[in-house]
Amino acid sequence: MTSRTSQPGLKVKIGQMLLVGFRGFEIGDDHPLARDLAEGKLGGVILYDEEMADTTLRGRNIQSRAQVKALVESLQRRSLSPLLVAIDQEGGRVNRLKPAYGFTATLSHEELGTINQPNETFAHAERTALTLRDLGINLNLAPVVDLAAGADNPIISGKGRSFSADPEIVARHAMEFARAHRRHGIMTCAKHFPGHGSARGDSHLGAVDVSPHWTERELIPFQRLIQAGLCDAIMTAHVFNAQLDPERPATLSRPVLHGLLRGRLGFDGVIVSDDMEMKAIASEYGLEEAVRLGIEAGLDVLLFGNNQNFDPHIGAKAAAIIFDLVAAGKLEESRIDESFRRVQELKHKFNLT
Repeated sequence: MTSRTSQPGLKVKIGQMLLVGFRGFEIGDDHPLARDLAEGKLGGVILYDEEMADTTLRGRNIQSRAQVKALVESLQRRSLSPLLVAIDQEGGRVNRLKPAYGFTATLSHEELGTINQPNETFAHAERTALTLRDLGINLNLAPVVDLAAGADNPIISGKGRSFSADPEIVARHAMEFARAHRRHGIMTCAKHFPGHGSARGDSHLGAVDVSPHWTERELIPFQRLIQAGLCDAIMTAHVFNAQLDPERPATLSRPVLHGLLRGRLGFDGVIVSDDMEMKAIASEYGLEEAVRLGIEAGLDVLLFGNNQNFDPHIGAKAAAIIFDLVAAGKLEESRIDESFRRVQELKHKFNLT
């Protein structure tokens, strides 16, 4: 496997901004990803166990420990440059590596927060990190640092995904989660900025407005992680928050990402979007508009889970949109360079370049 070149072309730099889902328990020469991997035009992939776009299909990327390990090895072998291989392995209900596939059962953030023993959270997260390391998965899209700010929140509190309603408790457990992963060379991604815990709806299904309920307390866990140097990446929330931006949801908001996260909180690491195909974005914006606004706002990596509406060529389509926006002068290449730098610095930090 070759490392990144000293003078990568624009298409390669754009590819590093994409994290894409795909179908298949293995990758063959005729797989839609094969060419992009070989040409270095894809920065990362995300693995799922369940197929959501077509429920007649049995599974997605995960069947067994040996199969996942072979799949990841094949992806890396085919890729011109080292890939981010991501998964949502929070624990509890958001758990892709399930006992049904031969993996150890996990506790949710809520269960760990109820125990409220940071050393137990560290030990539990370390077991997860060791599993990921053995499989070759290098990025866990966790911990969730949203507060349990509303019992009627269907996607955070409703699924046991928050450590606590207390931001300091959330921060304490999130730091142990991140430390345990880092000990074993696994990147983490705190989510969902600037806070999804006060939502009363699910952004998978449509627009969600947190304006009446959100408070600055929801920023505290992010602040603590950044101050402790434990934020490898931060994932955005697709929530609309008029307190912060009266026009656009956080994922597409320059005031939220550039002004608040980069400026006020001082984060210069990788900002990853939540899935750009979730309806809070996809039903409100066209693909080209969403891509342009997201990059203008400050996104470094655009996540296309490709599991709500499947398109085998979504990565190539998104890359072409970004390339054309630069060619038309609607995005500056220097903006692409900024994200490319951050992604490469993160990969280098974890010995992936």
